[in-house]
Amino acid sequence: MAAKNPARTDTDLSDKEALEIAASTEVSPKQAKDLVAEDGKEKGKREAKKFKAEG
Repeated sequence: MAAKNPARTDTDLSDKEALEIAASTEVSPKQAKDLVAEDGKEKGKREAKKFKAEG
């Protein structure tokens, strides 16, 4: 397991993590990053699962 980067915070989300959230929910990678920036990773992931696709 890689060591944690002390410069990263709970609201930092890599492109790979954003794509993983987007693939398992109905949000875009940008929306995933925005949610995590607002709420932190765990709450952001929960909020992403609540989103419904508009259409």
